[in-house]
Parts: sequence; structure tokens; C-alpha cells
Amino acid sequence: MRFLWLASAAISGLAFAAPSSVSALELIGQAGILGEWELTANLAAAGGRQEFAGPITLKHTGICTTDEPEKRSGDIRLQMIGASRIKAALTIEGNPCTYSATKSDAYVGTMSCRDRRDVPLRLWVK
Repeated sequence: MRFLWLASAAISGLAFAAPSSVSALELIGQAGILGEWELTANLAAAGGRQEFAGPITLKHTGICTTDEPEKRSGDIRLQMIGASRIKAALTIEGNPCTYSATKSDAYVGTMSCRDRRDVPLRLWVK
């Protein structure tokens, strides 16, 4: 009986452990009051544990888009803090921004940039 309890405890411990061998993440997201910007990124492990970095693309998908959707590019450095929080530093076309979020159905938070007002940003990690 004791063996079964130990085996059960070991298996359930694995289910809650953070994946330390993850070498890449895919991000998709929506930024803006109405979610009018679509964000995509493929990130690779960088620096310490649970840190990822890579290029990002933002595409304006709002109804006021002209012939071609406006696109912006940049970089992101993301740190996963436990199972329910993330922090990130972004540079979008040379403009530094920060982001902090907690997880509900997605990571929900606010992106703050130097030259504009704060905007909601919702991210999903694949």
C-alpha cells in the first residue's frame, strides 16, 4: 500500500512541475482596446531557465484597415514566473515597452510603451 501512495505522489508531482526542457514557445495574441492588433512570435530559450526571446510581428486587423493591413515588427524577451505569471520586455520598431500579466484563459495584462498610452494585451502560449 505504501508503494502505491509513493508512486501516486511521484506521478502527481510530475503533473505540476514546470517543464524545464522547453526550448521554444509560440505566442499568439491580441493588443488594443478592441483587440485590433494581432501579435505572433516564435521564441527560443534564452538566458536563464524559463526565459525566451525572439522576433514578434504585429498586424492591424481592425475594421479601419486600408488596402493592406499595417504591420509592425520587433523583439520580445519573455520570462515565465511560475505557472500563472509572465513578464516581458518588448521593442516595437525601436520603441521599448513592458508587459506584465497573469493567467486566466490567457495571459491578460497591459503593455506600456514610452511614446503612447497603455493598451491591453492578451497572450496565448503554445
